[in-house]
Amino acid sequence: MNRVLTAARLQLIHPAVILGMPWAVVASSFVINWAVWKLADLEAQPGTDFTGGLAALYITVAIVFLQAVTQLLPFAMGVSLSRRTYWLGVALVGVASALWYGLAIAAFSELERTTDGWGVGLHFWAPGPMRVDNFYLQVLVSGAPMLAFIFAGIATGVVSKRWGQNGVWALMIGLLLFFGGLSVLITGLHAWGDVGRWLADQSLTTLAIGLPLAIAAVVAALSFQGIRRVVP
Repeated sequence: MNRVLTAARLQLIHPAVILGMPWAVVASSFVINWAVWKLADLEAQPGTDFTGGLAALYITVAIVFLQAVTQLLPFAMGVSLSRRTYWLGVALVGVASALWYGLAIAAFSELERTTDGWGVGLHFWAPGPMRVDNFYLQVLVSGAPMLAFIFAGIATGVVSKRWGQNGVWALMIGLLLFFGGLSVLITGLHAWGDVGRWLADQSLTTLAIGLPLAIAAVVAALSFQGIRRVVP
């Protein structure tokens, strides 16, 4: 366990990267969105009360954890940490980070609600269907997708270290073909209406918490198996 904690502490060698960079990116996104809402008076226009700018935080965090594998794993192996021990340390930090970001986003969403969208009707931190009235439920709604993004970043880092850039490109093309083929199949079956009705019938808990946690578990298991043959 001590070695797992050592691997976890390695992630905090450069706190400005793992902690500061995601917040710098999302703060920039927030300022831009706030300025657009203010100058364009979007509060008065129907259907423009929220934005997808928060996605910048999720994507940046995923990249940070990708780099945790590609950049720090060789050093960790050089100081005699095993691949699996390092993975467990990164995963521990990832779970803690997902909880931290969930709490932070929920807190900002509360401020957003009390300030009527930061004075301009902007719902940035809890956009559209991701907004709930219960603080603790908001933590889960915001944190569960973050956990999925974190493990997706870790898994991509494992692919990069094991198969290089060709592996990453193959992964991206494979995902494109999978989702593209799925879209073609649904279109051919004229089933988009059924898909839409199925999604509408699902609860927010299922879509925003259950599904991301399931994805995170599957991706985590695959990356844990894949890291065994990673080379420094």
